[in-house]
Amino acid sequence: MKLSIAIVACNEAANIRRTLESVTWADEVVVVDSGSADETVAICREFGAKIFVEPWKGYGPQVNSAIDKCTSPWVFSLDADEVIPPDLAAEIRELLAGQPKYRAYNVRRSNLVFGRWMRHGGLYPDPKLRLLQQGATRWRENTEPHATPPWNEPIGILKADLQHYQYPTISAYIEHMDRYSTASIPLVLRRGKTSRSLLAFLGSVALNPIATFFYNYFFRLGFLDGREGLLFHLYHSGYVSWKFAKAWERDRQECGPS
Repeated sequence: MKLSIAIVACNEAANIRRTLESVTWADEVVVVDSGSADETVAICREFGAKIFVEPWKGYGPQVNSAIDKCTSPWVFSLDADEVIPPDLAAEIRELLAGQPKYRAYNVRRSNLVFGRWMRHGGLYPDPKLRLLQQGATRWRENTEPHATPPWNEPIGILKADLQHYQYPTISAYIEHMDRYSTASIPLVLRRGKTSRSLLAFLGSVALNPIATFFYNYFFRLGFLDGREGLLFHLYHSGYVSWKFAKAWERDRQECGPS
């Protein structure tokens, strides 16, 4: 059975060539670009990808748009900074050459952070639903900046890892978390996390980040990932504080001081 690769991208020239080189075996590659100002689109043309340029609608809606444009009966949703290594590619091809038992498959994702492949602290195995029959499900569209597809049926699990070149540098991580924490504001506010009272404010912007760090770094063994693990979990706790603080700031701007 044929397979399409669905990719969403914007200004991914530093990553997209590596990604596209890993899927040259696929029957079709569909890229939905949201207005790249770098060489992303030109690189995609080199690999013969089908390119569509659309305004950014949010991660979930953008992924759904890319999948809708795929013409194969099976689709693999791939981020522009991810790579399907040869062992995973061989496993997928072997699976689709027969009769797949399930309509969707999870894949374990290995994350490269600050030059180290993380194995602890909740960063591995990091399962993601990525391989699915066309039309089997859709990505949620109201959970920006991240989105996952709902799934209530039995699901398969692929053995080989997907590689995610997540955060190559500390500067890149801080830039991403600044954008992600801003994008998280509507979701945090919809959940009623306005932090209007002093107790709620302290819990959200101080105690929650501290608890997040201790849980991931100690209880989930993040300390086994060395200095890179310490830096990641320390800065991730900062991101947790940022998103609640920005939501509090937005609520105060719209509703006035509590």
